[in-house]
Amino acid sequence: MTDLTNYRNIGIFAHVDAGKTTTTERILKLTGKIHKIGEVHDGAATTDFMEQEQERGITIQSAATTAFWRDHRLNIIDTPGHVDFTIEVYRSLKVLDGGVGVFCGSGGVEPQSETNWRYANESEVARIIFVNKLDRLGADFYRVVDQVKNVLAANPLVMTLPIGEEDDFKGVVDVLTQQAYIWDDSGDPTKFEVTDIPADLVEKAAEYRENLIEMVVEQDEDLMMAYLEEGTEPTIDELKHCVRKGTIALDFFPTFCGSAFKNKGIQLVLDAVVDYLPNPTEVDPQPEVDMEGNETGKFANVDENGPLRALAFKIMDDRFGALTFTRIYSGSLKKGDSVLNTYTGKTERIGRIVEMHADERIERDSAQAGDIIALIGMKNTQTGHTLSDPKDVATLEPMVFPDPVIYIAISPKDKGGSEKMGIALSKMIQEDPSFRVETDQESGETIMRGMGELHLDIKVDILRRTHGVEVEVGKPLVAYRESITQTIEDSYTHKKQTGGSGQFAKIDYIVEPAGTGEGYIFESKVTGGNVPREFWPAVEKGFKISLEEGPLAGYPCLDVKLTLLDGAFHAVDSSAIAYELASRAAYRQTMPKAGPQIMEPVMKVDVFTPDDHVGDVIGDLNRRRGMIQGQEGGATGTRIKAEAPLSEMFGYIGDLRTMTSGRGQFSMEFSHYNPAPRNVADEIVKEAHDRKAAAKA
Repeated sequence: MTDLTNYRNIGIFAHVDAGKTTTTERILKLTGKIHKIGEVHDGAATTDFMEQEQERGITIQSAATTAFWRDHRLNIIDTPGHVDFTIEVYRSLKVLDGGVGVFCGSGGVEPQSETNWRYANESEVARIIFVNKLDRLGADFYRVVDQVKNVLAANPLVMTLPIGEEDDFKGVVDVLTQQAYIWDDSGDPTKFEVTDIPADLVEKAAEYRENLIEMVVEQDEDLMMAYLEEGTEPTIDELKHCVRKGTIALDFFPTFCGSAFKNKGIQLVLDAVVDYLPNPTEVDPQPEVDMEGNETGKFANVDENGPLRALAFKIMDDRFGALTFTRIYSGSLKKGDSVLNTYTGKTERIGRIVEMHADERIERDSAQAGDIIALIGMKNTQTGHTLSDPKDVATLEPMVFPDPVIYIAISPKDKGGSEKMGIALSKMIQEDPSFRVETDQESGETIMRGMGELHLDIKVDILRRTHGVEVEVGKPLVAYRESITQTIEDSYTHKKQTGGSGQFAKIDYIVEPAGTGEGYIFESKVTGGNVPREFWPAVEKGFKISLEEGPLAGYPCLDVKLTLLDGAFHAVDSSAIAYELASRAAYRQTMPKAGPQIMEPVMKVDVFTPDDHVGDVIGDLNRRRGMIQGQEGGATGTRIKAEAPLSEMFGYIGDLRTMTSGRGQFSMEFSHYNPAPRNVADEIVKEAHDRKAAAKA
């Protein structure tokens, strides 16, 4: 059994292009895991091993790898930055104890970094900050530190200062020890010398050190009193102890700087991971929940001798079969053990346990609390399922995944491809919980749903290349919804008489709009037993099922309240099924009268553009029915925040590149549903009816 205090489970997360994967590469090089460094822009990075990742130079799925530094074991997960794959970041943060947030020295705090930072706050993950790419044009470390304060409302604790900037970036000053680390230009991360601070930085370094001490001594009352009253400075070890305590408590975030690409400043980040980020025993244990998801008050304490509690956080399919990435919170696992999947209620046998190094594997006989490993041979385990000791069963808090907002219809090019496509899609659904597939009942088409155009684009690519299925793809469609605007009081009687006992149910009810985001609410105000209590759930169910298909265009209905006021029943002829049928018919009768309207998904859009194209970009967003929320100037351009309907944003990246001569970037994520304007709604209803007519024909 290894000493858990030497474990660090960390994730590296950031905005697209801030340099996460490059930073991971450098860490692997420094810790001796790889000898030749692979570059992202050459498509040769170790953790980006999917073909799609190598071609596009982006990370799509989080890759896990293990490395060692100063006798500590680091389990590192490199997560994607692209907004269509935020789900990967979310589920990785769930199983990590600490993180490294990477920010671009010139781009600063970008939209996706905000989302990831918010996720990390929700998961209460301790983090250190690494401001990367300080060798780039327009890089400004101090501006990024201000953005961390103002945009993320976080508290950065500056631990290193840059020496030189842009092309002249040479190294960093360690604020704590007041020494300078200067690298030569060979690109070898181990070739640096530790010298005195350059004369022009001495004053600044002293000022930052004073700020650092004042901020961290608050973590220890005795040190604070000695410092304030007697002017006694704490020792470096005492200061490190305070930094660690405050980092784990999320009071501040130690902030480092460097250039991963040029191999400068990574050692100090690795030291900080060991010195300041928590080990598995220092993190609040995971709460255990019952099958309904309510907390039981018990916790999965990190103890290798305790009962087994492990969470499957990712499924990855590769040439050896399905790999189930698992974080063990408590207890231990051996090859051949039988464990209980609390979600399915079935036991599974552990075939092989492997430690991952990107796409290489190292076999292990056992694993214990604190480990992040992959299991091979799990049959029914999916993302978010808990593996537990069959003799002492408990479930860990499951993960919540967002609903997809965009979908496309696909069909195999030839008859033989449909079975192959079905098998491939079922594997892909297991790997990615934010990706859904269903069959349209009327047209028989296969519908793929996802988080954005890039998301679905890559899924089609994986189908073609990884699974060898050629498909024809329809144009992307938007997941519209419907809702109502008026309150209607109505009544419906369901009667059916056919020899023997018949069916009878009468209901008086009110249908009205519920508050935004409240979903379907059912309430019964029946008194005196006119509709017996045992039939209320049937009325509730009939209406709920009907909401799947709205009165206008057949899209699901949002935020409706049904109040059952009164009714009547027959001692022989009334039954639950009669009330359910009455409730369904009542839906068809009343909803068209309640002012139904089409709701369209509205996206939060963040556009980055060079200053000379701001007018074009804003004009174009207005044409797309966008609402500009604000704009901020930066060193290299302007950032425009807006909200725009998803239906108007298809193909936006091409138009943006044309407008900005290829220099614009944007990201968008789902925000909320809004009523569609009249002319747009009429068009949507017409299209839906045409599709139905075509399917019937």
